[in-house]
Amino acid sequence: MGNPLYDRLFGIHAGKQTPFLHLPDGRKLTHADFLDTAARIANALTGMELEPGDRVAVQVEKSPEALALYAACVQAGLIFLPLNTGYTTQELSYFIENSGATMVVCDAAVEARLTPLAQAQNARLETLNADGSGSLMRRSLGMLPAFEPVRRSEDDLAAFLYTSGTTGRSKGAMLTQANLLSNAETLVQEWRFTEDDVLLHALPIFHTHGLFVATNVVLASGGSMIFLPRFDLDDMLRLMPRVTTMMGVPTFYTRLLSDDRFSRDLSQHMRLFVSGSAPLLADTHEQFEARTGHRILERYGMTETNMNTSNPYDGERRAGTVGLPLPDVELKVTDPETGDTLPEGEIGMIEVRGPNVFQGYWQMPEKTAAELREDGFFITGDLGRVDADGYVHIIGRGKDLIISGGYNIYPKEIELLLDEQPGVLESAVIGVPHPDFGETVVGILVPEPGETPDIATIESAVGQALARFKHPRRLILLDELPRNTMGKVQKNVLRDSYKDLFAQG
Repeated sequence: MGNPLYDRLFGIHAGKQTPFLHLPDGRKLTHADFLDTAARIANALTGMELEPGDRVAVQVEKSPEALALYAACVQAGLIFLPLNTGYTTQELSYFIENSGATMVVCDAAVEARLTPLAQAQNARLETLNADGSGSLMRRSLGMLPAFEPVRRSEDDLAAFLYTSGTTGRSKGAMLTQANLLSNAETLVQEWRFTEDDVLLHALPIFHTHGLFVATNVVLASGGSMIFLPRFDLDDMLRLMPRVTTMMGVPTFYTRLLSDDRFSRDLSQHMRLFVSGSAPLLADTHEQFEARTGHRILERYGMTETNMNTSNPYDGERRAGTVGLPLPDVELKVTDPETGDTLPEGEIGMIEVRGPNVFQGYWQMPEKTAAELREDGFFITGDLGRVDADGYVHIIGRGKDLIISGGYNIYPKEIELLLDEQPGVLESAVIGVPHPDFGETVVGILVPEPGETPDIATIESAVGQALARFKHPRRLILLDELPRNTMGKVQKNVLRDSYKDLFAQG
């Protein structure tokens, strides 16, 4: 049986002296070096009496050692639980308690704050700092650089990822070895990754994008990464001549375009630019292609499924779409009320089924039953449609749907129009309570630098293009939209900020 995830992502590189991680200070870690570190950590973890199936909650800065901890957990049969470095102590309390973590690994700077949380859970607390120091690595240094992987099956859990929790408590998505493996190996084929690829990696590794997409794809293909702690524009521009591929969120691409140093010459050797985690504006697509000659490949995934769709590597990459379902993924659009499959082109709820789809939510059987059908289809919560050529268009989250006076209003339709208006950089459309209509439409506009959009002109354009019930009752200017760490607009924050806009009295 072996340990499929370890064997096919990590173990295949045992003894390999080719580079795996290129670090900002010029150091290189070979695949063999990395696996030696992972084995030492695995020995340390089992030496502290952690057993297969135990959860290891990890809130640390990005580092080679943090990545090796992930490999060590896979090797030792432990369930890896990466946590956003921005989470507060109160938020961490929920994740540690809910997951039943046996060990918590954190930065030494927050050790004192997390000690009571770990003690309350009867969990061990170890530290791991951005520079590779800390109690976990001190324990590991004396360990052997070899570890026999714990036997696991593809159905065994490998990781928990907690959803962002914009509506109620976060849910722990249970991901199996097969979930992670199938997606990584599919993406290697779809995106043509080989051992010759060098990925520019500036994403966080507490999120599925940076860890289970970017890192796992590089591991599965035998390539290497320039491993940056975070996005830094100067570093990205300086290092781009040394890489073949890049994965990023839309903000990465808008920041690159904002700098004149980012040119066709600088990017001409690149093989692939991938964007995800948040929608990429069609305007960004077009500007990027005009500047570089490259067309960004946009894809669609989520915490519970990793990647579901992708624009083609060979073929048309359509701006404003997330491409076609991956080869092993079934996708359909259904009526949110009845669950019936809708005809081509109609807007409804996106559902997906495939080996990438998670097992369910940890200790939440009701939520699992509500969102994961008995036939294996997962109700994503995203509204979308599939066009005549099979390309998937994401219209918005189901919870973002606005129902005003009995009419369904899709924010994306209005946002696309607002984004086209003079002086508007981007927009977000939300529904807020209204005494007469139940909900009504509000548009939030972010101006282009140095511009002041003419509200009256925009209102006139909206009036000519959209039915009256879709018109925003108020257009509000903001310097920037609230976003989470992966660049997604936090509409729940906007809705909360403006919930009393039309309150009576």
